[in-house]
Amino acid sequence: MGVKASPEGYNQLCAARRRDGRTDEAIASSVLVSRSTVQKFLHREPISLAYFEALCRELGLDSKAIADWEENDPIDTLVQTVRAQVSSDIQRRCDKMRVLDMEQAITIDSIYTSVNILEKLSHNQRPSVDELLDGCDLENFDRLSLGRVRQERISGLEAVERHSKLFILGKPGAGKTTFLKWLALQCNTGKLHRNCVPIFVTLKEFAEADGKHTLTQFITQHWTECGIENAQTTLEQILRAGRSLILLDGLDEVQERDGKRILNVIQQASRQFDANQFVMTCRIAAKEYTFEQFTEVEVADFDKQQIADFAHKWFQHKDPTKATEFPKALESQPGLQELATNPLLLTLLCLVYGERAGFPANRSELYKEGLDVLLKKWDGKRNITRDEVYKELTLQRKEDLLSQVAFTAFERGEYFFKQKFVEAEIQDYIRNLPNSNTDPEVLRLDSEAVLKSIEAQHGLLVERARGIYSFSHLTFQEYFMARQIEKSGGDFSNLLSHLSENRWREVFLIMVGMLKNADQLLQAMKNQIDGILANDKKLQEFLSWVEQKSRSVEASYKPAAIRAHYLIRALSLDLDSDLNLNHALDRALDRDRDRTLDHTINCNSDLYFAVHFDRALDLARALDVAPEFQQELQRLKDQLPSAKNWEGYEQWWKTNGPAWIKQFRTVLIYYHNIGRDWQFTEAQENLLLQYYNTNQLLVDCLNSDCYVSREVREEIEATLLLPIASLGQEAATAQSPPKPFSSA
Repeated sequence: MGVKASPEGYNQLCAARRRDGRTDEAIASSVLVSRSTVQKFLHREPISLAYFEALCRELGLDSKAIADWEENDPIDTLVQTVRAQVSSDIQRRCDKMRVLDMEQAITIDSIYTSVNILEKLSHNQRPSVDELLDGCDLENFDRLSLGRVRQERISGLEAVERHSKLFILGKPGAGKTTFLKWLALQCNTGKLHRNCVPIFVTLKEFAEADGKHTLTQFITQHWTECGIENAQTTLEQILRAGRSLILLDGLDEVQERDGKRILNVIQQASRQFDANQFVMTCRIAAKEYTFEQFTEVEVADFDKQQIADFAHKWFQHKDPTKATEFPKALESQPGLQELATNPLLLTLLCLVYGERAGFPANRSELYKEGLDVLLKKWDGKRNITRDEVYKELTLQRKEDLLSQVAFTAFERGEYFFKQKFVEAEIQDYIRNLPNSNTDPEVLRLDSEAVLKSIEAQHGLLVERARGIYSFSHLTFQEYFMARQIEKSGGDFSNLLSHLSENRWREVFLIMVGMLKNADQLLQAMKNQIDGILANDKKLQEFLSWVEQKSRSVEASYKPAAIRAHYLIRALSLDLDSDLNLNHALDRALDRDRDRTLDHTINCNSDLYFAVHFDRALDLARALDVAPEFQQELQRLKDQLPSAKNWEGYEQWWKTNGPAWIKQFRTVLIYYHNIGRDWQFTEAQENLLLQYYNTNQLLVDCLNSDCYVSREVREEIEATLLLPIASLGQEAATAQSPPKPFSSA
């Protein structure tokens, strides 16, 4: 029974065997089959399709080209008959998905995005914390690389083809069930293992079924309901022939009381029906089981391409425009892009974006919704009850505990921390709970259990390497950090001490959105920012000069936006700062001025000059009425070749670019009067950069949909970027009613 090589294919098989040169034992070990199976394969005896295909791949053969199914084999007829009988049931159980707050179910085929697999489990790796950081600067940490030990990925389908028994582990919401259902559908339609019967078993249903069934008894009962006569005998024939794809979903969803029994059932079935292919899923850290015959792999996080593919499929029928806009919107918000690497949270982001045609400005609300999904909604929507390892650890207390861990680690400058540190934090927390056992050994065991529970049930803490943990997303660590500060009751002194540190930026943005009224924090930020340059006479003189220059311009922009324009211009000429630095604050202060003259001067992209110089001319006309200045800019523009011929333009730029930039700067200095040589020291340059960045953060906080009183908003907007001597006067003359600050 089964499949074997055809007479013609046997000749190819013999040639491949000679080229390979390995022993039967070596081939068997590589493919994870028995030596007898290899010998049957080499002697044209029928074996299961899964093993036949695996051995062909190992020897570099095309299994379809050399295969020869036994003619008139009654098992073939039986398999096709059963496939037809279970087809509608597989389609009904696996074809659709409905998660979170989706109004209606969608088909898996319409949304399925290829899964990638890591063949080495992350928590079994042994890199150091330094290797996990990979030399990254903590102040400018790449969120998408958090804890990723570089290793090759393979597609999920390739992993299934390589291994006859596969144990797929993954974080909550990683897409394990979706992948398993997709495999069932592929087999059902004949695209995968067309000569096998797909068997899909939800292990939670199996464990909770009436009676203590074996796996075959449970499947038999189900097949009987599908109308298959003599279901038990039929199933045994198919299993003995190795003609089934057995998909076991959700080992982590089995209650502790049923765990040992289900484990024994799976072990027994996989040994008894070894010729069949098994694929099983489970959450990482949920179980300590070891299945000797199964190969353990891990579902990898989505990369940027997978995120874009998922979004395209999600929106392509509802709103094709959003299919292309969604990935771009994520690019501008690294915190959300980080969350989108998890398919479940990506689904949440797609739902939010679809409803609002954008992401909410208040970060804290969206992050809280993402946490709610992992902490309660995901299991709740599927009616899954987890074992409570510590009865006093309610949802609220879990959040409090995570906030404490996040705060301590973040304060220490740690994104990765040792398991002992987390367990010590847990012990410190739970020893103060009502009725807790304070015995040190009991506390130690409880802390281990609580850590594994949080990791397995919610996926918020992840073992990145052996004994090294981190939050699954840096965004969540920042959220819990802000939550801990918010609970402190208005003492922002410690937070403000980190105002100029880039890695704290997201904490400030979350914090202002979390507060019922952000007046106190925003005022304190403004006062501290003004103090950065307060004691440097030359820098105060510089700010006075910027203020004077801004007052000399007749334009429709708000005074603060014009001050930003001149400050950035002077900074770019004196400090030689780059385009990104210039663009960020200017855009935050005045989003209408999308591409401006102050961007053009420092652009490092050659093409940028050709594409956007016309818009820079328009701004020059708005800010400077002198026709001579406009004529000089036009003369400079006329020197540039056409951007339509990019190769010629690029060559022109390499030859003539430096001289052109020199002319451009000379014209700006002469007509725009911004070329004063301040001769700042390195320390002063650093202070100016710190002043610039913290003002940028303050403006971003104001624009983040936080609640702030009209009076405080007016005062902050009116006094941005002013010298100390002018602060009181400008605040007193702030106009009312104000216009939205971002639309000057």
